[in-house]
Amino acid sequence: FAATQTNIFTVLMFPIFIIWAISSWFRRGPSTPDPTTPAGAPRVPSRNLFPKDTLMDMYVYLSHEEVFTDFNNTEALFWFHRDLVYGDWNTGESGDGCYEHYTEMDIPEILQKNGSLYLHVYFTKSGFHPDPKRKGQYRRLATVHATRMLNKFKRRKFLKTKNLLTGETEADPEMIKRAESYGPVEIISHWHPNLTINMVDDHTAWVKGSVPPPLDQHVKFDAVSGDYYPIVYFNDYWNLQKDYYPINETLTTLPLRLSYCPLSLWRWQLYAAQNARSPWNFLPEDTYEQSDEDQDSVKVALLETNPYLLGLTIVVSIVHSIFEFLAFKNDIQFWNSRQSLEGLSVRSIIFGVFQSLVVLLYILDNETNFVVQVSVFIGLLIDLWKITKVMDVKLDRENKIAGIFPRLVFKDKSTYVKSSTKIYDDMAFKYLSWLLYPLFGCYAVYSLLYVEHKGWYSWVLSMLYGFLLTFGFITMTPQLFINYKMKSVAHLPWRMLTYKALNTFIDDLFAFVIKMPMMYRIGCLRDDVVFFIYLYQRWIYRVDPNRVNEFGTSGVEQVPNDTAAEGAAPAAPAAITDKPEEEKKND
Repeated sequence: FAATQTNIFTVLMFPIFIIWAISSWFRRGPSTPDPTTPAGAPRVPSRNLFPKDTLMDMYVYLSHEEVFTDFNNTEALFWFHRDLVYGDWNTGESGDGCYEHYTEMDIPEILQKNGSLYLHVYFTKSGFHPDPKRKGQYRRLATVHATRMLNKFKRRKFLKTKNLLTGETEADPEMIKRAESYGPVEIISHWHPNLTINMVDDHTAWVKGSVPPPLDQHVKFDAVSGDYYPIVYFNDYWNLQKDYYPINETLTTLPLRLSYCPLSLWRWQLYAAQNARSPWNFLPEDTYEQSDEDQDSVKVALLETNPYLLGLTIVVSIVHSIFEFLAFKNDIQFWNSRQSLEGLSVRSIIFGVFQSLVVLLYILDNETNFVVQVSVFIGLLIDLWKITKVMDVKLDRENKIAGIFPRLVFKDKSTYVKSSTKIYDDMAFKYLSWLLYPLFGCYAVYSLLYVEHKGWYSWVLSMLYGFLLTFGFITMTPQLFINYKMKSVAHLPWRMLTYKALNTFIDDLFAFVIKMPMMYRIGCLRDDVVFFIYLYQRWIYRVDPNRVNEFGTSGVEQVPNDTAAEGAAPAAPAAITDKPEEEKKND
């Protein structure tokens, strides 16, 4: 669910931020003087070289060369359309300004050998030709050119998994043979039959050098006149990754459906912002492919989800991120200011470190989304920091490991050892072990017998991760047991628990909006049940004025002996929940 929530927020909200930045750019006033121009004169706004309602001819060529020059080859001309009107939204086959051309073409031999096929699109004002060699028919300022590679190179990874006991695998023998020939990673050319050529209906007075990113990648200025060419945008946003298929020897023809449509400035900004990757340039190419696959789930949600439910999902995605931050913040504040461990399960904290470590190692072994890896790593650091708050951690420099490295010594804090909490905590985990150990053994045997793995290390990680995913909620029950024995919940970090519970309810919404395995949905329901038990305990364990809390105070009226005979007024009662002012602020 962390991956899903991160994807929703990143894919939908980051482009909105980009568009807001672009709008702010336009509202900030005239451009600043350029020191390189004479006397610091301001840059002059430019205009579109194609005025509105300009008659255009469209030439579409296919070629294996990235730079096209073979204009006389009639076989290279894939589509020619005469007298298009720039900015016209009413003509076309459906009355929306769009035109379509479809054909099935023979696969060139070079394309089957992982070669490339380029699409060259030229828009010329009516009566002109895109070939520069045609004197009198070619004009530079009347010609717009854009190029796009039609095939897409994608990595196909082969995971060599097998049954560790029998050595057998259910993988396709052909895939095993290709993995032995090309290695675990094979780069294969893929094809998608649909592509839209958009001509952006825009006449903004762009200023050269001041176009905000990522729009600056598409606005091309003429070096002599200073004006800009119409923006030609190749739109493949709705081409899902699952619809790409590899180009191999079994294919004889390739379908290609090209569409021409006008595009508004606002929608172009949305598409350009969605495809913007400049903030993530430090990430490897594998992460880009993961990002493309992650966006597929969001696109499917956009296509298949009710608009009102989708709007609600976007809102709660933002709320989820805020609650996640507040949960981290209050969790750190609670443990940073905690002076007593009365009523808190220390063993659950230690087990939480183990659980976070297993999850981190598992997602690293399975190459999960980079953003999720960072989030889990930060959570592990916080859990490790909690260890220093619930236990005394010291370096033993006398008994070194191998005579070189100091030994870490962990010791329970005195407030935990001398309290009844330790007894209840040990008792809870003893009862819990009676249930967990048999379940753990059965799950380990099942995973070894019926699930394929890359190796013994992967088996250990996947077995531990699957067990924690299935039965990890049981580790939340020791705190419930301690609350039951102490008949109190005053010691719990309620703010942090509330934020995490709200996030769990948001997870329920995501589970039904986006396709998820049933086990994830059941996991959310289990967490909801545990939190409702916490709420029930808070309701039944009301404040008892006769009980002394962990700060040594109670709600019983205290009358000093030396003043009682004199009829002095009794001291003000101290509620059991009274805490120092600093504790109140951080709890």
